[in-house]
Amino acid sequence: MDLATLLQMLDATLRLATPLLLACLAGLYSERAGIFDIGLEGKMLAAAFLSAAIASVTGNVWLGLLAGIGASMALSLIHGLASITFRGNQLISGVAINFLAAGLTVVVAQSWFRQGGRTPQLSGDARFDSITLPFAETLRDVPVLGTIYYELISGHTILVYVALLLVPVTWWVLYRTRFGLRLRAVGENPAAVDTAGVSVVGLRFAAVAICGVLCGIAGAYLATALQAGFTKDMSAGRGYIALAALIFAKWRPWYALFSCLLFGFLQAMALRSDVVADVIGFALNGQLLDVLPFILVVVLTGFVGKATGPKAGGQAYVKER
Repeated sequence: MDLATLLQMLDATLRLATPLLLACLAGLYSERAGIFDIGLEGKMLAAAFLSAAIASVTGNVWLGLLAGIGASMALSLIHGLASITFRGNQLISGVAINFLAAGLTVVVAQSWFRQGGRTPQLSGDARFDSITLPFAETLRDVPVLGTIYYELISGHTILVYVALLLVPVTWWVLYRTRFGLRLRAVGENPAAVDTAGVSVVGLRFAAVAICGVLCGIAGAYLATALQAGFTKDMSAGRGYIALAALIFAKWRPWYALFSCLLFGFLQAMALRSDVVADVIGFALNGQLLDVLPFILVVVLTGFVGKATGPKAGGQAYVKER
């Protein structure tokens, strides 16, 4: 494999890992506060549809992004009400959100656009364009480092860079701010947080809201940057893969980045089966490559080591009187 082909694979890895990373960080905030969220998939799907629909109608991708975030936050509010206010089962609430989004997006898309549950193809200002970073054109002919900068680091949409920036931001918020300390504490011992006079309900709703924003960005990225419009079930299990990556990362931001890059690389392999065949010397079945991320979930289950989540995760908090 030559350098150009390797850079193409890594470039695809970064693009494909971006929605996984955003969803993984979304789940990180939520689960650190003690709220399990199986509904990442549904939120991404709803955000993908509404962002593409609004971008198509208005011709403005930023309005589409806001609409996608709004759709995701609406589902997050439903999940918060069910699991925090009414103390329902968090897993059932998340699964219900996934079913709701899967059915509702197709029905509304068909009613709205009459294109078989899809939105029109997006183009121009209705899509996020790639950004050429400073000096990329100047350095493109510099051997190795200039090529890497031009081919791999530059040329992505703004949402890719936002996702990467959110990793150190998340680390700083969780481990260097009072809000992060309280958020992690409420996932471990909500009674102690309540005793200190801090609202457990408020912190958990804040975490769920952050989760909604990040899932909204992830869904909008799928429909307005990675692809050019919404199609049925376009999230394609990414929400579940993000949850698996979160467990492998043991609920830590930097580990989450590397986990998502690994899954993104497997998805890139599925798209470049010809490259894989050249490297290993024989062709693999395309369907096998498509399910490699899910196979990895099963295989790594026995090798990830002890991954213990927040102690109060999944448990509704009842204030003592």
